[in-house]
Amino acid sequence: MYRTLFPRDLFAELDRLQREVQEAFDGPSIRGAGRGGYPALNVGSTPQSLELYAFAPGLDPNSIEVNLERGVLTIAGERANATPAQDEKTTLHINERFAGRFRRVVSLPDDDINPSGVSAEYRDGVLHVTVKRRQAPQARRIEVQ
Repeated sequence: MYRTLFPRDLFAELDRLQREVQEAFDGPSIRGAGRGGYPALNVGSTPQSLELYAFAPGLDPNSIEVNLERGVLTIAGERANATPAQDEKTTLHINERFAGRFRRVVSLPDDDINPSGVSAEYRDGVLHVTVKRRQAPQARRIEVQ
């Protein structure tokens, strides 16, 4: 009866276009399309907490800063350069390891987190940050007297 101007759903087409533009700029995306940031992150949640894993081997745990302010979690630090000293007898052919200052920022749902329930642990090159959720008010039955 009626023909559509678009062969597909308009919103699906806009979503596809947004993904393609986002991948072209290789920036962070809420859909996890961002690549290339250091350290690499995995972010997930449980009913009790939000869990963040930052994969950053070779760091001194004292050089890592973890801050939570107004629902924004920031991980910052510095990774020392591990290349041999450069002189006229030394040639570096390939250097793929990141060195220098880094900073990753993750927005968290501000109304759902407990700012005093944050813990961070660095072990085997992985920083594990746990942010506890606020306890939702539990429904309870009130006895009528």
